[in-house]
Amino acid sequence: MTSSIVVIDPQRTGTGHWPVPEERRTVTVLFADIVGSTGLVDQLDPEDVRALQRAYFDTVAGVLHRWQGVVEKYVGDAVMALFGARHSDGFDAYRAVRAGLEIQAALDRRPMVGGIRLRVRVGVATGEVVVDLGGAVSGGHGVASGAVITTAARLQEFAEPGSVALCAATARATVGLITQRQLAAVPVAGRVPPMPVWHAVGLVRPGTDRHDGPLIGRRRELATIRDQVSAAIREHSPRWLSVVGPTGSGRSRLLHELTRGLTTVDGVSVRWCVATCQPYPDQVLAPAADLLRGLAGVRHGDGPAVVHDRLVAALTWLFPPERVAAAIPALQRFLTTPDSSSAALAGAAICRDVLLRLAADQPLIVAVDDVDRAAPAMSRFLHALFGAATARGLPLALITVHQPQWADTRPSPARRMTIGPLATVQSGRLLRHLLSRAGQPVTLADRLLPLVGGRPGHAAAYVASLVDGADPATLPLPEALRRVVGAELDHLDGERRAVLMAAGTLGGVISGAAVDRALGWTPGRSAPALGGLVAAGLLLPHRSGGYTFAAPALRQVAAERLPRALRAVFGRRVADVVGLDTVHPDVVLIDADRACADPADAGRAALSGTAVPRAQVVPRAQVVPLDSVRGRNSRLGVAVARTNRLDAVFAVPASDVSRHRPRSPTVTTSPAAPTRETDPRVRRLRAHTSTDGVPPTRGSTTPPQAGGARTPGADRAPVAIRVVPAVRGSTERTAPVDVGSPSGVVRALPRPPVTHWADGLAASA
Repeated sequence: MTSSIVVIDPQRTGTGHWPVPEERRTVTVLFADIVGSTGLVDQLDPEDVRALQRAYFDTVAGVLHRWQGVVEKYVGDAVMALFGARHSDGFDAYRAVRAGLEIQAALDRRPMVGGIRLRVRVGVATGEVVVDLGGAVSGGHGVASGAVITTAARLQEFAEPGSVALCAATARATVGLITQRQLAAVPVAGRVPPMPVWHAVGLVRPGTDRHDGPLIGRRRELATIRDQVSAAIREHSPRWLSVVGPTGSGRSRLLHELTRGLTTVDGVSVRWCVATCQPYPDQVLAPAADLLRGLAGVRHGDGPAVVHDRLVAALTWLFPPERVAAAIPALQRFLTTPDSSSAALAGAAICRDVLLRLAADQPLIVAVDDVDRAAPAMSRFLHALFGAATARGLPLALITVHQPQWADTRPSPARRMTIGPLATVQSGRLLRHLLSRAGQPVTLADRLLPLVGGRPGHAAAYVASLVDGADPATLPLPEALRRVVGAELDHLDGERRAVLMAAGTLGGVISGAAVDRALGWTPGRSAPALGGLVAAGLLLPHRSGGYTFAAPALRQVAAERLPRALRAVFGRRVADVVGLDTVHPDVVLIDADRACADPADAGRAALSGTAVPRAQVVPRAQVVPLDSVRGRNSRLGVAVARTNRLDAVFAVPASDVSRHRPRSPTVTTSPAAPTRETDPRVRRLRAHTSTDGVPPTRGSTTPPQAGGARTPGADRAPVAIRVVPAVRGSTERTAPVDVGSPSGVVRALPRPPVTHWADGLAASA
């Protein structure tokens, strides 16, 4: 099976509706096929075959739709489905594995024609594809293109009948959620080394997250929550506190610190009841059942007798004996099946009454983490609990923890507490602590600091990736961060998503004007979307009047979602505004001997995506057109093609050529004749190789010196250009322009290396 290639028309994608018609996305592919279908069909009547196929496809499609999978195609008896093709919640791999396990169980339960028992193999793989968003619906053939589709098909071939085989990326994405068993690596034609394989065994029982080590920062947040909780208990006036922050902001750690540190109020002991909402729980009221388990001391796996005794011990001093005898059976059923049935709702009502009676006897704090994952039934349970406590004037505080985009559908009395990023000093301390504990060099903290964006979870993810073998020289974006940041992006509507993705391709401080030009919008159209992104905590206002990304990982994921051709379109649109004839917005060559602090040039530099400090602003921005240096017969083109992007290009005087003996081609510069259509201060560099023997199209001269005189013989002195690829993921920039450098020295000031541009970007445009 070969993956097809999607060719994108830059003109069409540049003006298409948003979200973009096609995106580069990380998706999970499920491939299921019947074992021994050929021999089975040969033994059946055609009508029986038709009935068997209908029962099989109906069962598989029903499970896939329930887990939000998109059936792309049916190939014979095989079914291929995509998870995360159009919208990702960060748990695409988990949903795909759950669907695979449920497909096996559903086929085992469903009777087939003639008592036949179907056995299927399921393979689940995760990787990057190009997705046609318009076709990402069931039956949309050719929705995705990428090698991961072939991987999923190969995996199901190596799966045992009735099992679900996982690739390495899927196994990593479901650690802690799915019980896995690693098998021996299997050889795959055309791939070296052999492919590792895991089998999904079942679900992992929910547990509490481990939080150890010192809490760094968050003193103000802790003090505010303590004050609110203390006031609710002291005044017998229930309060609902909503702790809000993006994934990785440390919300759960803050809640853990509160449960450990807030044990008394005015000398009175406080009782905590805490539950965590798991992703896609089997029963909608499972968090409420966990609250009951916590206060009664019931553990998962306890037998009926143990559960009965512990419930009796917890309720005896709260209810009269006859009420206890009636409540115990209902609560036992509720702990076993906390779904939306009438029996479960009756058990939830008793559980709510238990919490209220506890609060009447002793101050109570009820906390629910990740409530944005909960079903509406859980939201109704919490509102009913809070309303009853308010009516009775009980010393109760309710704390819910969730992401910013979650909105309760009911009128909420919650007081919102937003968790912002850590300060730079605090982030540095956290990184050094995590690196030291993981046995990694503490000096890496300086490299990681600009990548984590003040989010403790991002810092922990980068350190964990180093422990798992990530290259410290490149510091790639960890898979876990790519999943959660991609989910943040997918929560946006089309307009804000378009703005954020376009802003990801621009360097430095983002301006609304640059975003409008990149998208081809009328001036000012992006302003409401930019304001909405600031309100959502994804962009931060900059003191210069523009915007910056709240998390560097968000900028990278947003930019990498765009196809290469569309990135080039955005770059050209922004570059054309300042008269730059270039297909790549990353490299602007600066003539150091003409440097001056001109505010107009500063504006042009910022607009072109080049973050140039005021002391480095120059009037002559010289751009190397990549279409002239990427030729197949040009050695410079070959050198550039071997790098992912032009991170640094230096031009040295001809006098240094013999000393350094560069092997790269040379370029000659000459000022373009001023015309009415071009800026007289903008010049182009024409490149040619020293071996091709192709002379420049125009006589080469050097720029005039301070007094207007020209250096004799300067027109015969070529300037050698040397391509220096920067370390991928590095945050270091090219050395600042030296205003006092000798005449003829030209240096490149690249944009901050946030987006890693793929090879052939200019050619694909």
